[in-house]
Amino acid sequence: MLLEKRRELLGDVSTLHREVLQGGTRQDASGDLSSMPIHMADLGSDNYEREFTLGLIESERAVLKEIDEALQRIERKTYGVCIATGKPIGKARLKAKPWAKFSYEYMLAKEKGRQRAL
Repeated sequence: MLLEKRRELLGDVSTLHREVLQGGTRQDASGDLSSMPIHMADLGSDNYEREFTLGLIESERAVLKEIDEALQRIERKTYGVCIATGKPIGKARLKAKPWAKFSYEYMLAKEKGRQRAL
């Protein structure tokens, strides 16, 4: 399951990279290619789309890193154990997020502590 998700994310990141790199070329109604938007609003729209795509790439890379860490935990035979408490991570949590490194209980306590600090 982790390897399948990893392959999927690598494909997504590759596709998004291509989109960002090819995003500077526009084709107008006559078929001419131009890298310059016709209107300033188009320029803003293009910049927003590029920034949004770069944000998606960054998010997917973060998940890839977590998946790689989970694969390492499998090799070390510590997969399914909360790295903060050493207690088992529930099956439901691992099913929902196979790369989870913290138990639900730990995350809940951490969130409550964060709310108290506010």
